[in-house]
Amino acid sequence: MAKDNNPNPNKFRISPWLVYTSILLIFLFISFVTGSSSLQEPAQLKSSNIDNMLTKGQIKNVIIFNNKDAEIYLSDEGLKDPANKKVAKDIFDRPNKGPHYTTKFGDLKSFQEKLDRAKAEKKLVDYDFKEASNWSDILISLLPVIIIIGVWIFIMRKMSGGGAGGGGQIFNIGKSKARLFDEKNDVKTTFKDVAGLEGAKEEIQEIVEFLKNPEKFTNLGGKIPKGALLVGPPGTGKTLLAKAVAGEAQVPFFSLSGSDFVEMFVGVGASRVRDLFKQAKEKSPAIIFIDEIDAVGRARGKNSMSGGNDERENTLNQLLTEMDGFGSNSNVIVLAATNRADVLDKALMRAGRFDRQIFVDLPDIRERAEIFKVHLAPLKKVEGLDLDFLAKQTPGFSGADIANVCNEAALIAARNNKTAVDKQDFLDAVDRIVGGLEKKNKIITPEEKKAIAIHEAGHATVSWMLEHAAPLIKVTIVPRGQSLGAAWYLPEERQIVRPDQMLDEMCATMGGRAAEKVTFNRISTGALSDLEKVTKQARAMVTIYGLNEKIGNVTYYDSSGQSEYSFSKPYSDETAKVIDTEISALIESQYQRAIQILEENKDKLNQLADILIEKEVIFKDDLEAIFGKRSFDKNLEEVVS
Repeated sequence: MAKDNNPNPNKFRISPWLVYTSILLIFLFISFVTGSSSLQEPAQLKSSNIDNMLTKGQIKNVIIFNNKDAEIYLSDEGLKDPANKKVAKDIFDRPNKGPHYTTKFGDLKSFQEKLDRAKAEKKLVDYDFKEASNWSDILISLLPVIIIIGVWIFIMRKMSGGGAGGGGQIFNIGKSKARLFDEKNDVKTTFKDVAGLEGAKEEIQEIVEFLKNPEKFTNLGGKIPKGALLVGPPGTGKTLLAKAVAGEAQVPFFSLSGSDFVEMFVGVGASRVRDLFKQAKEKSPAIIFIDEIDAVGRARGKNSMSGGNDERENTLNQLLTEMDGFGSNSNVIVLAATNRADVLDKALMRAGRFDRQIFVDLPDIRERAEIFKVHLAPLKKVEGLDLDFLAKQTPGFSGADIANVCNEAALIAARNNKTAVDKQDFLDAVDRIVGGLEKKNKIITPEEKKAIAIHEAGHATVSWMLEHAAPLIKVTIVPRGQSLGAAWYLPEERQIVRPDQMLDEMCATMGGRAAEKVTFNRISTGALSDLEKVTKQARAMVTIYGLNEKIGNVTYYDSSGQSEYSFSKPYSDETAKVIDTEISALIESQYQRAIQILEENKDKLNQLADILIEKEVIFKDDLEAIFGKRSFDKNLEEVVS
C-alpha cells in the first residue's frame, strides 16, 4: 500500500463545534452590547412615580420606543435617592449607566406634554424617540431554530461518514470518497514489487502501454480499453496489481471501495459516481480503481424483496452510464477487483465497459517461491534457506497467506529467543495457520488418547496404501484449534482430477472412522470433519462433475450464480432420491474399502498408533520403517523427512 504522505502533519485543524460555539458567543455578546448598556435588567416603574421623579429633577433622559414603551435614565440626584438604591449599581457592584427603569404609558400625547414641561423647567435634560431593536429578543426567538439546525447538521455528519472524506460535510455528501494517489509521490509500487502473477501482469501490461503511449495505438485506429476487471480468490494480489499499474503508468490513481458509493440517502451513490468520473477526467490520463465492485455492481432485479427504485441499482445505472458515456479520448481507465464475478450485472461485464477480464489465480509452486523471496527480504533468516522447499509446503496458499506465514515464522522464532528464522519456524508457522494453536495442556483421558491415535493412524495407513492419496508429511495427536489430532499431507497440484483419484482421497479420509471400527468395533463423533469432506466430494462427483453412471453426464452446477435466487431444485424429486442414494453408496463403498485395507494391516496399524501415543508426532520416516517404501513414490520428489 502507498503511504499517506501528509505534507503538513502538524497543521492545526479547526473543530466545527468550536465554530458553532464562537457564533453563539458572538450572538450573546451583541445582545449584551446593543440590547442594553448594562448587564442588569431595568426595573419596572409605575406611571404615578414618574411625575414625582420629574418634579424632583431625578430623571436625566427618557427614550421612547414604538410610542408605548420608555426607558428612563436617572440623574445624579436620582441615583442618590435611597428609593433608587436597587438600580444605582449593576450586578458587579459598579455604577449603573442605565437604563435604570422601564415604563409603559397609554397616551403618547399626554406623556410627551409632561416631558416638555419638565424640560422647560430644566428638570429634564432631554427625551428622544427610537425604533425598538432588542437583539436579545431576536436571539431568543431564533435560538430554537439555531438548535434545530445544529442538531440536524450533527446527525447528517454522523450518517454521512462521521466527517471522513468528502462525504463527511453535509454539503459535500454527494462528493466522491475516492482517495487520490499522486503519481510523483504516493504511488511507488511497480511490477517488480509484484511476485508471481506472470499471466496477469502480461495481460495488464497492455493497459500500461495505452496510458504511457496512447498515440501508438490510436494512430492505427485502435481505441483505449475503458475497463479491466481483476477476478480471483481473496488474497491473490488484485489490489496490489492495480497499484502496480498506476506506478508503472505514472498517472493519477483514484482508489475507493464499492461500498463507498453506498449511502442511505436517495441519489447520493449516483452523485458520487458522477463526481468521481468528473475528477478523473480533469486529471486524465488517470486510473479509477474500484475494489470489491460487487458491493455496487450486483445483478439488478434479483432481490424480489426490494423495490423497483432501489438506491444500489440507481448507483449501478449511473456507473454504467459513466463508463459507456465518456469519450474514448478521455484516457480514463476503470480497473475493478472482485472475487465474486458470477454475481455481477451482465450490463457491467459487456464489452465497452469492462473490455477484458483478467483472472488472478492462486500462485503455483514456482510463483510461491517468488512470493516467499519478496516477503523473506526484511526477515533475519538463516543462511541457505530453501525457497523451493517452502513453496512445496504451502500448496493452495495465496500471496496474503504466504505473507502471513513469513510473519508468523518470525514471531515463533522471536518467541523461542532465536537470532534468525530457520526452516522449522516456517513449518511451525504453516501448522499454526492451517491447524490452529497447539493446546498441549488440554485434558485428554488415556482412553481418548488411544482413540485419537488409532483414528490418525488409520488415516496414515490407508493413505500410505493408496496410489492417488496425497503423500503424508506427518501425523500428530497434539490438539490444535478445534481438532484433537491431524494428519498432514502434501497434495499434488493437479489441473484435472480423475474419478480414481477422488475415490482414493475419499477412502483415505474415511480411514480414521474405519480404524475405530476395526480396532474397537465401535465408532465415535471424532470423524465429523471427515464426513463433511467426503460428503462434499461425493456430492460434487454426482451433481457437478458428471462422474456417476446412474445420473449420467449431467451437471446441476450454475456458474452464473442465478440458482442462489431460485426456490426450486434444477431436478425432480425422483432424481433427488437417486442423487442421495448414489452419494451414500459412494461414501459407504470407500468406507468398506478402508476397513478392508486396515483389516489386512491391523498389526501395523496398532504398531503405528503405539508409536504415535509415545511420541505424539510422527513423520514419513516412521511410516517407512513400519510399512516400507511406497511402490508408487518412484516418480515423486522427496519432500520432508
